Amino acid sequence: MAAGTTVPKLLRTIAEIRRNLDFPIILYSYLNPLFQYGFDRFERDAAAAGADGLLLLDLPPDETLLPDNPKKLLHRIRLVAPTTSEARIKQIVSRADGFIYYVSREGVTGERAALSQTIGEHVAMIRRATDLPVAVGFGISNVAQAAEVAALADAVVVGSAIVRRIGEFGQDEQLSRRIQEFVEPLVRAVKSGRDFTN
Repeated sequence: MAAGTTVPKLLRTIAEIRRNLDFPIILYSYLNPLFQYGFDRFERDAAAAGADGLLLLDLPPDETLLPDNPKKLLHRIRLVAPTTSEARIKQIVSRADGFIYYVSREGVTGERAALSQTIGEHVAMIRRATDLPVAVGFGISNVAQAAEVAALADAVVVGSAIVRRIGEFGQDEQLSRRIQEFVEPLVRAVKSGRDFTN
């Protein structure tokens, strides 16, 4: 906020990115900024800017604040936690599309030295309830962890480790190269982890 970030500015940035790149763009947000902007308006404007999906971190699956998604302007990605019961997983995935984001551990996000040992068990439980792809995130921060998760899930989410490096090298003229040097081995590890399971 101190830098002047607003929802309209974010949407303009997405439109600029979309002009040059064709990979999927998923918006990851808390509910309040979209509530203030207006859900219908946000979904229309975000889709027009080139976004593909929306993941709201603090929207319970049984909450009706977010209108139904008949036009499928944006995929509605849903979160499943390690503490989510099998019955609740069924409820969550019934209102999801795009993919399911499995939060691999309790607590706040951030880099971790070790992965949860229950990732495979929980991913299997989600797969029993849906055919949607399962992405796993929360605490994945190095090559070995990325490869291990890739062998269990359809996608691997690495966020905090990249954000930390952006904070560390944000003023460096070589920022993009430094991020590339960190991400490329993760991509190779994910690909090798996926190949291992096929």
